[in-house]
Amino acid sequence: MAAAQTGSGAREVRRVPRTRSGEPVIDMERLAGWMDDAGLPGKGAPIEHRFLSGGTQNEIYEIRRGDERCVIRIPPPEAPASRDAGILREWHIVEALDGTDVPHTPAVAVCEDTSVLGRPFYLMGFVDGWSPMGRTEWPAPFDTDLTARAGLAYQLAEGIALLSKVDWQARGLHDLGRPEGFHERQVDRWTAFLDRIKGRELPGFDEAAAWLRAHKPLDYIPGIMHGDYQFANVMYRDGAPARLAAIVDWEMGTVGDPKLDLAWMVQSWPEDTGSPEAAEASYVDLRGMPSRDQLLAHYAEVSGRQVEDIDYYVVLAKWKLAVVLEQGFQRAGDDAKLQAFGPVVLELMASAAELAGSSEYTS
Repeated sequence: MAAAQTGSGAREVRRVPRTRSGEPVIDMERLAGWMDDAGLPGKGAPIEHRFLSGGTQNEIYEIRRGDERCVIRIPPPEAPASRDAGILREWHIVEALDGTDVPHTPAVAVCEDTSVLGRPFYLMGFVDGWSPMGRTEWPAPFDTDLTARAGLAYQLAEGIALLSKVDWQARGLHDLGRPEGFHERQVDRWTAFLDRIKGRELPGFDEAAAWLRAHKPLDYIPGIMHGDYQFANVMYRDGAPARLAAIVDWEMGTVGDPKLDLAWMVQSWPEDTGSPEAAEASYVDLRGMPSRDQLLAHYAEVSGRQVEDIDYYVVLAKWKLAVVLEQGFQRAGDDAKLQAFGPVVLELMASAAELAGSSEYTS
């Protein structure tokens, strides 16, 4: 049972001290008191913590208390106020996944009272395993065993296939998104977004947008979407065979069309995963991975959904991702990482327009 603690604590964001390396210092005494009041295991035991990762949206720490291990996810002090609602949205998704077949981090507890640590936060179960994020090569045995490596991709596809089967209404997520009119809103929404940030012309934008307006999916079955589904946002169990341990980072989670997650995953998948180019087609080495058609077939088998209209979703995924990355490029300044988005945006938009112009999909 997840414990919850709410209150009317001050909404001001307290200044949180930081270490010399820039990592925030959580008030462990206040956290321990809150955990005790919430009836969580380890009452009275000291807390040990370890900074795992952080960014502009969330910071993540491993928490140890006696024999208990969990992870705290909290917005950094400088994050915009909207992240308070965002962290609670994430919690509702994580909590809703408990008891399902979807690999996920167990829901432990949530705190909405900002007087405890300055921002709302939640605790989730610690997951033993590894993430592809930030790696330069696959861990053993996937670094050399290409047969075993293929399982990483199949497990990735299976994760969102299982997610698409969750009864989101029965799980209390009826207020999470606006599934009605999901596809009808996409072009107008992201066109308006681009107009607000526009600093240059994006060749192919109008062609892909017109194609999307003229087409629609063969069917639309609303479900839970991750919103940024890729290798960077999952964890695997150690060792072979490949086993998905958890889908993580639900910042973009909503109720919409789950097949857009599928397209997000395969939109840059190389045609030939046996070629040397597959090693550089993504931030991970895709050599030895199954083909895109094999992944689509596996998703269809597990999810029970048809994938004959995948071209529509891939055009939408490429087109939308180009717009999202363009925002980063427009505010890049001297940030080399964001500057690198510039040519990627142009490639994605050109690819979206090219697929729209060549696709035989007619619905």
